[in-house]
Amino acid sequence: MQHLPVREDVPTKLTWDLTTIYPNDAAWNADFEAVREQAKEAAALKGTLGNSADALITGIKAVLAVFRRFEKVYVYSSLKSDQDTGNATYQAMNAKAESLGAELASQLAFLDPEILAIPADKLTAWRDTESLKPFGHFIDAITVNRQHVLTTAAEALIASAGDALNASHATFNVLDNSDLQFGFVENEDGETVQLSNGLYGQLIRSTQRKLRKEAFETLLRAYESMKNTFAQTLSGQVKAHNFNAKAHHYANARAAAMASNHIPESVYTTLIDQVNTHLPLLHRYVTLRKKVLGVDQLHMYDIYTPLTGKPPLTFTLDQAKTEALKALAPLGDDYLSHVREIFDNRYIDVVENKGKRSGAYSGGSYDTNPFILLNWHDAVDELYTLIHETGHSVHSWYTRHNQPYVYGDYPIFVAEIASTTNENLLTDYFLTHTDDPKVRAYILNYYLDGFKGTVFRQTQFAEFEHWIHQQDQQGEPLTATSMSTYYADLNARYYGLDVARDPEIAFEWARIPHFYYNYYVYQYATGFAAASTLAAGISSGEPNAASRYLDYLKSGSSQYAIDTMKTAGVDMTKPDYLEAAFSMFEKRLTELEELLQKG
Repeated sequence: MQHLPVREDVPTKLTWDLTTIYPNDAAWNADFEAVREQAKEAAALKGTLGNSADALITGIKAVLAVFRRFEKVYVYSSLKSDQDTGNATYQAMNAKAESLGAELASQLAFLDPEILAIPADKLTAWRDTESLKPFGHFIDAITVNRQHVLTTAAEALIASAGDALNASHATFNVLDNSDLQFGFVENEDGETVQLSNGLYGQLIRSTQRKLRKEAFETLLRAYESMKNTFAQTLSGQVKAHNFNAKAHHYANARAAAMASNHIPESVYTTLIDQVNTHLPLLHRYVTLRKKVLGVDQLHMYDIYTPLTGKPPLTFTLDQAKTEALKALAPLGDDYLSHVREIFDNRYIDVVENKGKRSGAYSGGSYDTNPFILLNWHDAVDELYTLIHETGHSVHSWYTRHNQPYVYGDYPIFVAEIASTTNENLLTDYFLTHTDDPKVRAYILNYYLDGFKGTVFRQTQFAEFEHWIHQQDQQGEPLTATSMSTYYADLNARYYGLDVARDPEIAFEWARIPHFYYNYYVYQYATGFAAASTLAAGISSGEPNAASRYLDYLKSGSSQYAIDTMKTAGVDMTKPDYLEAAFSMFEKRLTELEELLQKG
């Protein structure tokens, strides 16, 4: 019986080096206390920001300096916690950091209201002075939502409740990653192994139907067994989102979430409309899948296995790094130098261990390395995950080295574009460099599955997410029954008549962490579609495509996300980029249909 290794047994070279943030926990504790003291000094400036342009710049710099230092504190405890969610020491440290974050947000909540209290004509005159000019866009981003910012006292009160309002998310995270037990299943070697989210991702793609069926039913039945608990955690988080939206005078939580990134709601509704218009393409792909697999009835556990059988490609981590560098070559030598820096200096936490957070992400702060969490298994999809998260990390590197701290991060809306552009470049690389029909068919299938999972599936999630927020806003209780019924019906509409209504799929909502993130998931879909356009230009050697792309990576939050993408060459206020993406999907679906017919 095979068990996951405990954290202490993972080879050092396969772990991230967090000593580059703090040499030890004692240094973290010292900085934790220093942030508290620094925050008190910044808080003493409350009530002074409107006195003069110099007072305003002093206040802005003091507040930003606190948050800059705090982010480093938080990142260390968060990464330590995620590497083993069963480690009580780092769980406690992370809880302390989250509490400190809520404390700081409350203490320093005066910044926005005091800026908004300055008469518009006076503020305009001040922002043109030499010292405030670098903060012009920062000030504009605050004043543009003037009607949604409360008084200093009200903002401080809401900020102080941050810990309580996020308690449901914190509970879900520990329950999902540490306490929930999935039981044991058979792997492809015939061994009985402990099921985890990471292993599930591998088994659900197995070419052996029995194995993927067992993994599917075992995993989702575990979530079903705790459906009422998960319904409570998700309901609590939705209530927090709706409370914040209502308190800030937004029509709904979606409007509030999108306004924070200055994204028009029409971007969201256009995505939903375009995806629903093009659902026949997904149904056509599902029909092909049913035909190729030769089954009387397709099940949800048949949706992810390669149509071409066992993958003709597999990669160890070292091989994956080599392929990634080749695929990203069109972005230029400077880009590749930062990829190598990430690959060669323990910025990546590689393998799955007991208690480790599931999935993958890129994380860090302005003053840390751009770290990557993986749960590695030798497979082509892991190469795609590596190149995806590397896209985030290089984006972070360029932003932090080309922007001051005030603009040294980037909105979520543009974040997924950088990562999925890398994925699209990898697909283009494979299709350009192989004539082998088996490999070609596999990559086309992989691309179509990726599109399905990123554009169609994430938009399905977006519809569910908006529905649960609307239900709560209208006073309807979010029970396990109501959410499961709606989710099952939504899933059936997306995948069409060729897919059976497996009872387990009704509980899939319970395992999706992104539903706690407040209107996050739609950006995967819009990002993939935009990335498709960008990658096509870069791969084909379109003049200035690569340089425009690097300029986008360097821009951080120095302008609104919509404007950043327009300068990169994609206008996301129009449906054109979505239509182009669906056109590419149809083109590659047609090629796969023809290849499989010949085979």
